[in-house]
Amino acid sequence: MANPRIEQLKKLVQMDPTDEVALFGLGKFLMEEGSFGEAADYLEMCIKAKPTYSAAYLALVESLLKIDKTDRAKEVCRDGHAVSLKNGDMQVTKKLESIQQTLG
Repeated sequence: MANPRIEQLKKLVQMDPTDEVALFGLGKFLMEEGSFGEAADYLEMCIKAKPTYSAAYLALVESLLKIDKTDRAKEVCRDGHAVSLKNGDMQVTKKLESIQQTLG
């Protein structure tokens, strides 16, 4: 059965493919459903729409790691870390630093 929250967000994204809030929400709900590849696609769109959205970088890294896209995850982790530092988003910064340590 389709998740009504996901379907509603997909409609919002169709109307405005640059709506970073809808893109992020859609990515997070898809992650909850275990659809990490699809989540990563929407989260990539999110950081393109709003390159300063540090939480989107973290979610994207988590999704990419679930689908074994380690090289891209390293890139996004590095970029997201810089964004989160600039934004002063210490919670995201710490999580990304922890992931960076495991990635080497």
